[in-house]
Amino acid sequence: MTQSEDPSAGPAAPRPIDSGLKGACPRCGAKTLFASVAKYADKCSTCGLDYDQFNVGDGPVVFLTLGIGTLVTVLAIIVELSFAPPFWVHAVLWIPLTAILVVGTLHFAKGLLLALEYRNKAAEGRIARDE
Repeated sequence: MTQSEDPSAGPAAPRPIDSGLKGACPRCGAKTLFASVAKYADKCSTCGLDYDQFNVGDGPVVFLTLGIGTLVTVLAIIVELSFAPPFWVHAVLWIPLTAILVVGTLHFAKGLLLALEYRNKAAEGRIARDE
């Protein structure tokens, strides 16, 4: 009998990508992961999962900034070599585009990383000491 067939098992955990796309709790699937655009809620109001126990940190921000920064830099070089626009055109195009892409994808990346940390039971590494 699978979890979906067992009524006592409760709802199945959502896929990690759903936590990123929908802001779903990685345990129960309720859309309670975020209190604002980029800030996690303290806990799930449905199942009580404490989001403060997870340590996603700045990983998503760094990854997105570097990845999107590379993409925007390549696009800026292509535009410069193809059209040679004045500097202000580059500023008007690339600064807002970079900010919009980073902030727009931050919600997804933070939700995905938290869900993966929950699913894989990731925790801070500890060194066992023989005494």
